[in-house]
Amino acid sequence: MKRLPILLVLFSLISACGDSDRARQAKFFAFGTEIDVSLYGVDNQTAENTVDALEAAFNNVNNTWHAWQPSTLTRINDAIANGEPIQVEADVAAVITQAAEYAQDSQHLFNPAAGKLFEVWGYHQDNWFESRPPPSQESIDVWLHASPTMQAIHIEDGTLASDNKMVKLGFGGFAKGTAVDAAINALKQLDIENAIINIGGDLRAIGSHGDRPWRIGIRHPRKEGGMMASVAIDHDQSVFTSGDYERYFTYEGKRYPHIIDPRTGYPATETISVTVIHQQAARADAAATALVVAGAEWPQIAASMGIDHVMLMRADGQIEMTPAMAEQVRLIDPSQQPLIRQITTP
Repeated sequence: MKRLPILLVLFSLISACGDSDRARQAKFFAFGTEIDVSLYGVDNQTAENTVDALEAAFNNVNNTWHAWQPSTLTRINDAIANGEPIQVEADVAAVITQAAEYAQDSQHLFNPAAGKLFEVWGYHQDNWFESRPPPSQESIDVWLHASPTMQAIHIEDGTLASDNKMVKLGFGGFAKGTAVDAAINALKQLDIENAIINIGGDLRAIGSHGDRPWRIGIRHPRKEGGMMASVAIDHDQSVFTSGDYERYFTYEGKRYPHIIDPRTGYPATETISVTVIHQQAARADAAATALVVAGAEWPQIAASMGIDHVMLMRADGQIEMTPAMAEQVRLIDPSQQPLIRQITTP
């Protein structure tokens, strides 16, 4: 297996050597971001043994699903563009099927088949952050007319085919969640019961931090380095946030975020940040993206995706959240009064 350039592996042994009652922390780099691992209740040797397992898990996801550098995904997309079927491994087919399920549940607001649209906007390249004019309306209309969705993907007996050549798969909307789930599964196979995997601020936690839950800070989308809220999580929960501050470029003073509404072909603007809690990291990741796109209609999409813990900030600064999230989250600014919205059954 090709190894990612993991530049740094550090175990900070917060406790004394041999003491298994404190947290151990590892930091390394993959996916172009820092990945933090916190383990509780393990000895030094067990902590060190997790590095190879986690590296393998993150390597596998990155090498399989990179959207523009050579990968399994680019080979699949080349075959789709050429109108050719392609053999896929069972684990690859399982992820694509999972993505199709999330897309269906989100009413295609999470649309992993929209890779060409993100390509048109310049987000499938290493210099995505550079200033540039937005794409022409004509190029957006071409994509809207073709209307690629995951419904155009068909997998049978290990063979993938598509009846829409404009489909280009891209899993940026839940690749981090998929990687975190894989990493947690790797830890569980090592019988590690208390841990956090945090990739660029999105995470999944299992167990607890001794006799207390894990407490997580949620970034404020408009205050550099500031926190909007904290949330206590216990047992097995994932916390994922999508927002317009994560990836964007500016042109002539206007910000163009990377979360694009597949109904219009333009970046979503009603909501600037959504945080979701769910056990499964991949579903939480996909849901956070879909709910940013959904705008004011987010309660109905949340219900459709099986999500009951949601907090979002609208473009006007108003915070909204579900009753379940209100029980678990604490806003940093106590003067802010969140709007509580019930999940709407589809």
